Amino acid sequence: MSPAAITSATPLPSLPSKTDLISSTRPIIAPSTTSSLAVTTPKSPLVPAWVQPDLSRLLRVEHMPGSFASRAVSLVSLPAGALFARITTPTPSTCAYTSVQATSDLHIELNSDLVYINHSCRPSLEFDMARWEVRVAADKDAGLRAGEELTFFYPSTEWHMAQPFECRCGKSVCMGKITGARDMSEENLSNYWLNVHIEELLEERRVARYNGNEEVANGNGNTNGHAIENGESA
Repeated sequence: MSPAAITSATPLPSLPSKTDLISSTRPIIAPSTTSSLAVTTPKSPLVPAWVQPDLSRLLRVEHMPGSFASRAVSLVSLPAGALFARITTPTPSTCAYTSVQATSDLHIELNSDLVYINHSCRPSLEFDMARWEVRVAADKDAGLRAGEELTFFYPSTEWHMAQPFECRCGKSVCMGKITGARDMSEENLSNYWLNVHIEELLEERRVARYNGNEEVANGNGNTNGHAIENGESA
């Protein structure tokens, strides 16, 4: 998922268009759900869009001129911590600019317009890959508002990104160059909600440092990273 925030980056190999990325193939991964409504309930304005799910009722994709300039905008207003959408169409992937890291050794393609959700150092959403959910950021006191850009903090899912980028989110807490959680200080990461696999990789690094294993501590023992550059999205 690509930040609309890239100023300079290594040129990418030619990639399929976004329309090519949307797959009608049955998902290989079966995300868990808490309700059979996701399968049996017909579309109705009375049924929350995340149940169906119907992303066209949740977000609008805006295609801007230039590279890595597309973005997703919310069509709904929700309180902090509320469920925004379920990730229902993932397929296993190699590390790629559109992929999302789901575990320490698994990357997935979203196969939906969720791929247009860009990075921000002050995100509006959280991608919880253990629950296959996208939620409104818990620390977003004012909640999510219709018309607001949808963003999440890429290092909350990504240990190491194949294509680092210079963030232009413009927030006071902007981290500048984003390369993944592996290269960030734990002090900075402590300000963000992180996925379980990122927490586990951080603990693995702590133990490695304690034991003097610099190869693992420096991240050289784990190459599970990607460039989730979204938004023409990467």
